[in-house]
Amino acid sequence: MYPVLFTIPTPWGGLPIFSYGVMLGLSMIVAWYLVMWLGATREGLHRDLMANTFLITAGSALVGSRILYILTNLGEFDSPRELFDIRSGGLVAYGGFLGGFAGAWAFLHYKKISLLPWADVVAPTLATGLMFTRVGCYLYGCDFGARLSADAPAWLKSLGTFPHWASTAGTGFACASPPTGSPAFNHHVQEYDLARDAAASFPVHPTQLYESLAGLALFALTMFVWKKRSFRGQPLFVLVMAYGVWRFFIEMVRDDPERGALGGFTTSQLISLALVPIAGFAYFTMHRRAKALGMPPVGNLDSPPLPPPPEPSDAEKREAKKRTKKKSSSKR
Repeated sequence: MYPVLFTIPTPWGGLPIFSYGVMLGLSMIVAWYLVMWLGATREGLHRDLMANTFLITAGSALVGSRILYILTNLGEFDSPRELFDIRSGGLVAYGGFLGGFAGAWAFLHYKKISLLPWADVVAPTLATGLMFTRVGCYLYGCDFGARLSADAPAWLKSLGTFPHWASTAGTGFACASPPTGSPAFNHHVQEYDLARDAAASFPVHPTQLYESLAGLALFALTMFVWKKRSFRGQPLFVLVMAYGVWRFFIEMVRDDPERGALGGFTTSQLISLALVPIAGFAYFTMHRRAKALGMPPVGNLDSPPLPPPPEPSDAEKREAKKRTKKKSSSKR
């Protein structure tokens, strides 16, 4: 495991660069280019609109994922500063989805633009985000699975064994409380009587890698739907249903204690139970509506790319500034 990829020397001490933060950043970069390509060539969305909406969606997703983690782990934080430290993890995928959805809806509603074209464009990036960030989880050692049986294959045991980190892992001004072991190792010491001086945790299901592979499969599924898309919302609703079913069952083999639970279900299972039928209902409603209108053509990967939208003229830019000024003055 590599919880800290490298350390940047500073006058105040070493600044650790966590593997989870690097993978989160990589997922954002991939999402940016994928959104810009799909949005421009299949929906004809203007680059400036996509850039602004992407920043708001990504920021809202980070806030939502952190808020859900905090709500399910209120006893974990010793100081207000720790609430904002996400470099080593502490994000919930579903919180990111709900937060990003809410942020994009609010911004596009303000702009009087339909949400579904943007949601379809973003849908594949939710899958790539899962694929990359779960690799970060694996490198850090969080979001681990339940213990493997004694007769599990040796290669699987090797993948699911998390080390007892050195006590200096991640030290420096950025880590007030240096970690004394990977999350799986610490959990096994506390719950399963693993010796504190053991070299590694008990072998567990490497659920982070399961989910990373699921992200790759969901990306392939979403792009396949995009290839034959027949109505707006189709890629999004398929992704939500597929991920919801997957997330419900993968929770059964996870063992990390930070997930939260209610009534015998984890927080993510409860969200899945709500979102899957909602997405299914929305899918068939939008399909029926499109069918009643004679299935009006929408852009897909089989259709020719759209030309880039024209840049606004100087006169249009001046008019837009005037409208903005009028709105701001009327609010006063």
